[in-house]
Amino acid sequence: MLNNYLKLAIKVLMRRKFYTAINLFGIAFTLLVLCLAAAMMDNTLAPGPPETRLDRILGIEYAKMSGPNGSWMSNPGYGLLDSYARDLPGAESFSITTTGNTVTSFVGGEKLESTLRRADGEFWEIMEFDFVEGGPYTAADEAAGNFVAVVNEATRERFLLGEPAVGKTIRADGQLFTVVGVVRDIAFTRRMSFADVWVPISTAKSTAYREKLLDRFQGIVLATSRRDFRTIKDEFDRRLGVAELPDPERFETLESGAYTQFEEASRSLSSDHNEPAPGRLALIIALSAAAFMLLPALNLVNLSLSRIMERSSEIGVRKAFGASSWTLVGQFLVENVVLTLVGGLLGFVLSVIVLRIVTGSALIPYAELQVSMRVFLAGLGLSLVFAVISGAYPAWRMSRLHPVEALRGRAR
Repeated sequence: MLNNYLKLAIKVLMRRKFYTAINLFGIAFTLLVLCLAAAMMDNTLAPGPPETRLDRILGIEYAKMSGPNGSWMSNPGYGLLDSYARDLPGAESFSITTTGNTVTSFVGGEKLESTLRRADGEFWEIMEFDFVEGGPYTAADEAAGNFVAVVNEATRERFLLGEPAVGKTIRADGQLFTVVGVVRDIAFTRRMSFADVWVPISTAKSTAYREKLLDRFQGIVLATSRRDFRTIKDEFDRRLGVAELPDPERFETLESGAYTQFEEASRSLSSDHNEPAPGRLALIIALSAAAFMLLPALNLVNLSLSRIMERSSEIGVRKAFGASSWTLVGQFLVENVVLTLVGGLLGFVLSVIVLRIVTGSALIPYAELQVSMRVFLAGLGLSLVFAVISGAYPAWRMSRLHPVEALRGRAR
């Protein structure tokens, strides 16, 4: 019987090609948007090279000093992180890096721009980069102020035309560095680790950074486990509460926080941009996904209702020949499920194509966007639920009609 249902469903769907095309477009477009959004979030918030331990990482990415006459908010400075974020209980490792800074170089008379990040030796222990040449510099290089650098493959190609880079020198930010390692390109969306060139913090042109509480640095705390997050956050807050401020007459309090990447992303949603609002961000994501799913669902219900109602004569004939209500409901459910599965297949193919186009366009530098199967399957599952609902209700209504009324076209 199922085989007959499938054959009949295909014939019925091909009968009204325009309605079928509208339904297919709605389902495919919905899944495409969901997959695009999920791919972007995966590249930003989910663990992935080199941030493979992101589920155990807390970032310290903002700081604020306040006083009676105003406030100053920025990234934390090296002085704040070095004095108050080291050796936190529950932390397995801790690293300090600058935020990415665009620097200019000249190679063969050509002007090249790169993103340079200054990081300590512990940075390479927390992040898991894929080295294609050499290896990372060490804490000893940082302590000695050695002018060494790790570069990505794109920088090797631009500066050295793809030739082996280890042992050669490059000039960045007006300084000369010896390359000790080459890593695979990582996506621009990896905010904690992205760069083209990484060099020791101690190679900075001035040592003034060491005393600043607010500057262009960030802290990376690798917790022993997620259970230690609360301990780390509470101890960091306690230390800041007794911090010594450089100008007590101007500033009275020092604020900062250690947050997950999801919490950090939600911070802009809070009223003062200081405290994270992960619940609010999760709600926005859920409502956005629901809205995208609701539109094609309503479209599917309306089209299914009109398609079934116009087949009242067919239903009347089948009921007159003894077709049960459950048989008719089953037939219309199969039609909607087939339609949804075909739309889901189109959505998957479109998602793969569009994500490859976005990746190849370099719209997001070095990003490799892929279809998130868990999101696609969840979206397809919801589509199937809507397909069952949209097919069951009108089919149930029609199955309740008396055969004579159905034949006369009295469906309302």
